[in-house]
Amino acid sequence: MVNKDEIKGKANETVGKVTGDESKELKGKAQGAFGKVKDKIEDGFEAVEDKAEEVIDKIKHKK
Repeated sequence: MVNKDEIKGKANETVGKVTGDESKELKGKAQGAFGKVKDKIEDGFEAVEDKAEEVIDKIKHKK
């Protein structure tokens, strides 16, 4: 899933390339990378949450 940081990053990177502004281009690349890392972290939290719910359900059904 693409988040707004990745979209903003790609936009800044493109503007930087078109205008020749290396600083803006690099900012866009960094922003896009941040967005990707943020997605991975969120995916990890969701996986942990799902696993925790599975364990809780198993415990509830044993009673």
